[in-house]
Amino acid sequence: MNTHDLVAFVAVVETGSIVAASARLNLTQPGVTRRIQNLEEMLGAQLLDRLSKPLKPTPAGYEAYEQGRRLLRMLDDLKSGVANDGVVRGEFRLGLTPFLSEAGLTGPLDAVRAEFPALAVRVVSGWSPHHLEAVSRNELDAAAICLPDGTAPPAELLADDLGAQPVVFVVARDMKTPKSVGLEWLSRMGWVINQDGCGFRQTLKRHFDAAHLPFTVAVEALDSELRLSLVARGLGIGLVTPVALKRSPIRNRLKIVRIEDFNPAVRAWIVHRPPAGRLARPIEVFREALNRELQALVRA
Repeated sequence: MNTHDLVAFVAVVETGSIVAASARLNLTQPGVTRRIQNLEEMLGAQLLDRLSKPLKPTPAGYEAYEQGRRLLRMLDDLKSGVANDGVVRGEFRLGLTPFLSEAGLTGPLDAVRAEFPALAVRVVSGWSPHHLEAVSRNELDAAAICLPDGTAPPAELLADDLGAQPVVFVVARDMKTPKSVGLEWLSRMGWVINQDGCGFRQTLKRHFDAAHLPFTVAVEALDSELRLSLVARGLGIGLVTPVALKRSPIRNRLKIVRIEDFNPAVRAWIVHRPPAGRLARPIEVFREALNRELQALVRA
């Protein structure tokens, strides 16, 4: 078997098109097509449903993809294992959701770099649903994500539960509010919140939908300090972690609103596809360090 043919086939399955696969592999589209045809001839089976858009594997193609992906990972492991110094090399593609970026980009990444200096770590920031899809498509090796509490990652992924992460509600300090409020009061407020895809936002909307109350978004913003500044100017109510609020330079312009019988939280996870191969230990080092950071944040 020509491994280049297998690499091309895996790229087509993961990207869904010859065009995207050729861009990923820096090959011409006819070159990718020829490699797919070579693999099909060698295996004696049609691997792609060429009438589907995007391209999807046939049942035989899906089996070839799963086995082929494992084979390519084993070849990477072999190259790393027979290196003269036995050092883990190559690339570690890691996804981080915005909520975990601050915790994940300090101690955890330093821990991975310290133990695996020859490993190139590429960090991708994005929303948890997108990271789950990227890990499933083998576009990321692992991801640190947040999901609404009570929701678990897909069963085909290996997932380590890092625990629930609390948040608090904040409004402008000069806004008149009761000592504690309920969901009905909150439903009259506009929300200054992350774009759709945020685990906190999904958790909130689920609670409001269950109570048959409106959930109105006033402003969507990715940057946490921008959101807090908009809340401080009276544009609505926001969500923030206790530590982020404590560290914010405008914390004195905000106040926490106590919510009756409602303590929203999301759960943090580390996910990756099996087998982890040569990246098993780097993923473990990152997971352990991130878990320590998150536990420290909860206690702070």
